[in-house]
Amino acid sequence: MVTVSVDYSACEGCGTCEALCPEIFELKNEKAEVLDESGGDCDLEDAVQSCPTEAISVEGMDIKFERKSPF
Repeated sequence: MVTVSVDYSACEGCGTCEALCPEIFELKNEKAEVLDESGGDCDLEDAVQSCPTEAISVEGMDIKFERKSPF
């Protein structure tokens, strides 16, 4: 079982996570909010690696951080 979370103090609200996983993340008040902490069927590794501020974390999943450009 995994648990998805966002460090709101680090989040810049770029929207990359929402674009990659709209069923998991939604921008509210210019910050990403987690809609489904279980991660659903989303590619969480891609979302974590695409976050420019490393604000997304996933407990229970071994993700090697390698920054990816969303473009």
